[in-house]
Amino acid sequence: MRCPHCRHETRERARFCGTCGASLESRVSCPRCATINPLGQKFCDACGESLSSAGGASERDARAYTPRYLVERILTTRSALEGERKQVSVLFADVVDSMRLAERLGAEEWHRVLDRIFAILSAGIHRFEGTINQFTGDGVMALFGAPVAHEDHARRACHAALSAMSELHAYAGALRARGLELSVRMGINSGEVVVGKIGDDLRMDYTAQGHCVGIAARMQQLAAAGTVLLTESTAQLVEGFFALADVGPRSIKGVSAEIRTFELRGVGPRRTRLDGSALRGLSRLIGRETELTWLDGILTRSMESTGQIVGVIGEAGVGKSRLCLEFIQRCRARGIPVHEVHCPSHGATVPWLAIRELMRGYFGLAPDTAADSIRRTVEQQLLALDAGFASAVPLVLEILGIGDSGQRPARATPQTATFMRRFFRLQSTSQPGVLFLDDAHWIDRASDELVQVIAASVRGTQTLLLANFRPEYKPAWIGGSHYHQLALSPLGEEASRELVRDLLGSDGSLDELSARILERTGGSPFFTEEVVTALAASGSLLGERGAYRLATPIEGLALPVTVQALLAARIDRLGERAKDLLQVAAVIGKQFDEPLLREVSGLGDGHDLDAVLGVLQDEEFFRLVTLSPKPEYAFKHPLVCEVAYLSQLGERRAQVHAAVATALEKLRSDRLGEYASLIAHHWEASGMRFEAARWKRRAALRVANIKVGVRGVRRRPARPPENG
Repeated sequence: MRCPHCRHETRERARFCGTCGASLESRVSCPRCATINPLGQKFCDACGESLSSAGGASERDARAYTPRYLVERILTTRSALEGERKQVSVLFADVVDSMRLAERLGAEEWHRVLDRIFAILSAGIHRFEGTINQFTGDGVMALFGAPVAHEDHARRACHAALSAMSELHAYAGALRARGLELSVRMGINSGEVVVGKIGDDLRMDYTAQGHCVGIAARMQQLAAAGTVLLTESTAQLVEGFFALADVGPRSIKGVSAEIRTFELRGVGPRRTRLDGSALRGLSRLIGRETELTWLDGILTRSMESTGQIVGVIGEAGVGKSRLCLEFIQRCRARGIPVHEVHCPSHGATVPWLAIRELMRGYFGLAPDTAADSIRRTVEQQLLALDAGFASAVPLVLEILGIGDSGQRPARATPQTATFMRRFFRLQSTSQPGVLFLDDAHWIDRASDELVQVIAASVRGTQTLLLANFRPEYKPAWIGGSHYHQLALSPLGEEASRELVRDLLGSDGSLDELSARILERTGGSPFFTEEVVTALAASGSLLGERGAYRLATPIEGLALPVTVQALLAARIDRLGERAKDLLQVAAVIGKQFDEPLLREVSGLGDGHDLDAVLGVLQDEEFFRLVTLSPKPEYAFKHPLVCEVAYLSQLGERRAQVHAAVATALEKLRSDRLGEYASLIAHHWEASGMRFEAARWKRRAALRVANIKVGVRGVRRRPARPPENG
C-alpha cells in the first residue's frame, strides 16, 4: 500500500509510514476542523462538515505546493535558473504559539491541522498567482512577482493575505468548538530581490534573497495574532486599494532606521490606478483632442440605432484608460448612461469576475448589498424586464456568486449565452448607452466569451461598446463594419513638453530636469507622471504640482518601482529566446546593428535571429532605424532598455559586456580608433580593467591627434596668390 501523504510504498500491515511517519489506519480527517472520523461516516461528528471530499484531500502530495505552470516556468527559463533581479512582494505567514498547539494535539493530529492550514494558505496564494517557495516549519514564505513578474505584485499579496485570513478565521472557529485556539499572523514587504535557484541538481529550490526578504520576515514576527502587517513600501503601492491602519514606526533588528508599518484591515474603495490619481487630482488631458472628437463621432452613429464597437489599443502607460475616462465623463455629462467594467490583472484567473461586475451595475447593486437583498432585486428587475426571465433567476444568481449550488462553471454555457444575448438586447434597444470595458487584456475567459456574445448583439441597438486593451490581447469580437480601432501612440514632442510643464512648473531650476524627463519617458504620460511623483516623494522637488522647484541636484533619475514592475511584467510575457535577446541588446545599448547583435547573441547565420527580431518588432520592443547597408535597430522606449539591463545579475551583465567588447574588436577592425572609447566602456563594465585601460589610452591618443591636427590647420600660413 502507498502512504497517502508522501506516496511511499509500505508493507500491507504497516500502521505508520516508514518515510514520513503518517498514520496508515483507515480513518478520515475532517477537511474543516481536522477531527479524526471513522471510515464510512458521511459527515464530521465534531462540526458537521461533509467528509465526501476528505479522501481526495488526503491524497494530495504535500510536497507539490507549487502549481505546475510555475514549476515548468522555473525549470525552462534560463533567467529563473541563473538568477535575476525583480521587484516583488514577499509574504511570510506562521501559526502563533504553534509549540503549545503541537504539544496539546500530539504529532499525528497536529500534522493534520498543519496540513489544513497549509492547504488554506496555498489556495489563497496560488489564487493570486503567488509562489510558495518555502515551508518554514509552521508557516510559509511566498513571492508575488517571481518567477513571473506582475506589475501589481503588492496588491496580489494583500488580496492573498485577506483571502487566506478569512478562511483561516473560519477554520479557527471550528477548532474553537473543540477548545483549541488557532491564529495566524502575516507580514508583507515589497522591494527588489535577487531570485533564482539555490542548491544542486539533486535538490533545487527557487527562492528570493536580499534585504527585502529579511524585513518581510520581521514584519511577520511583529504582527499581532490574526493580523497582517505591511511595510511603508508595500503600503505606498496599495494605498486606496486596501483599508490600512498606520501603527507607527517600528525598530527592526539589523536595520539602522525605524520602519513605518501598517496593518491590513480590508479592501479599499479604489479599483483602478486612475482612482488614486483622481484623489490627488487628475492632470490635464493633453494631446488627445483629435481622439476625443473621433470618439464623439462614433458615439453619434451608435445613438442612431446602429450600435458600434471601439477598441482603444496601446502599450502600457500610453494613456488608454485616461482617454476613455475623459470620454465617459463627457457621456455622463450629456445624460448618457455608462456601465463600467474594470478588469484587474489578478482577475484573469477568477471566472465570471468581469461579467459579475457588469451585472451588478445593471441591477444597481452596491458592493455591500446583502445576499437576500440581491436575490429580491434580481428577481424583481428580471421579471419587470421580461416575464419569461423567471427561469433565468438561478442562472444570474450563480454568476453573481450567491446561487444555491455555490458553484459556477468555468466556461459560458449555451444557456448563459442565450440569456445574455436576450438580456442585453432588452436593456439596450430602447435607450442609448455606453458599455465600457477597461483593461480588457486581463478579462477572465468565461467573461470574455459573454462579451463576444454582447458584441455580436450590438447591431440594431443604441449602444457603444468601448474597450481598451494592450496589443497582445486579440479578442474574438473585433472586425466587421461596426468595429473601429483607435491605436493610441505616445504623446508627441510638443504635447510631452506641455505635460511636463503642467506637472513641474516653470521654475528656472527645472530646465535641465525637464529635458531629462522628456528624454527618458519617451512620450508616455503615465511614466512621466510617475517619475515626477517619485521625485517629489523623495524630497528632490519642493512645492506642489505645477509649482515645483528643484531642492537638490539631480545626479540620476531613479526608476520608479511602479514603472519598473510594469515593464518587467511586459518583458516576462515574452518567450525565452526573445527575452534573452532583449537583455543582450540592452547591454549593447539603446541602438545597435544586426551583425553585432548576431555576434554577441550567438544565434548564428540562420534564420533564428530574424525570427526573434520579428517577434520583438511585432511586440513593439524594437523599431527598425536603418535598413541598409546593414539593418540597425533601437529600443522603442528607453525605459524598456533600462529595465531589461537592470533585471540581469551583475555577473551575467559582465559576461555580455565582455562579449560586446570582443565583437566590436572583430567587427570594427577597420575603425578601431573610432570605436576605442566604446570598446573601453564595455571592457570596464565587464570588470576587465587592464583591457579597459588599454583602450582608454588608445581613445585618448586619437583625441589628442585630432586636436593637434586642428591646431595645425589653424597655424598653417595662408597660401600666396599664384602669379599670373
